[in-house]
Amino acid sequence: MLKNKNVVITGGSDGIGLAISRKFAENGANLLLLARNTDKLELVQKELIKYKTEVHILSADLLNVKNLKNISKQVLQIMPHVDILVNNAGIARFVPFEEMDEELLDLHLNVNVKSLYLFTMYLFDSIKNQKGNILNISSYFSHRMLPGRATTAYSMSKGAVDAFTKSLAFETGKYNVRVNAIAPGSISTNQLNYNFEQLSDEGKIEFNNLIKSIYPLQRIGEAEDISEMALFLVSEKAKWITGSIMAVDGGLTTN
Repeated sequence: MLKNKNVVITGGSDGIGLAISRKFAENGANLLLLARNTDKLELVQKELIKYKTEVHILSADLLNVKNLKNISKQVLQIMPHVDILVNNAGIARFVPFEEMDEELLDLHLNVNVKSLYLFTMYLFDSIKNQKGNILNISSYFSHRMLPGRATTAYSMSKGAVDAFTKSLAFETGKYNVRVNAIAPGSISTNQLNYNFEQLSDEGKIEFNNLIKSIYPLQRIGEAEDISEMALFLVSEKAKWITGSIMAVDGGLTTN
């Protein structure tokens, strides 16, 4: 489905990003994966070689927005023609509004908003030349809150991702460039599973009961659920879809 397409994925070595990397490689895409952890990137590269596509890796810290232009130049040296950009890298720290400080607020805005904006901007000419498309990973937290979760900074940043997705789609449609986003629900990742294991037995029961009460499908999702939607959105099957924020959340946002 993506044979010979060149794809750049940020945060491509873990969680949802890893699932998307696997799915795209399985479908013939050439990949350039960016993440901070070189060891994880190398493991993923070794794993994905079996699909007999090109798998490049680049250790990069997207926290440092001042270095994004240089990172983008490195990306274009490795992969001059970018068909698809997946902006997956992000950060989430759940701190009550009254306890938020400027440093932590800046962290959310720099990683989830500013770096996404600038990285897309620096790669855009290449994407435009390929009449390619951009996929952003948002969150249900952009418009749906949960009891016990203080998410003002994170929610604000993901709301910005949604607005960016729609406005960029509006601007770039004339170039045949499509821009969409996925808003996942709770996904079974290493981080979520680790957090779950830190709970007391009573806490685990409360968590499972909460999932059953707020998710119509009564379970959290798998990273592959997101990768299947990602594959669809960047493929020709979605050639008339742009500016959409696709909820893949087990029905969470129905209530």
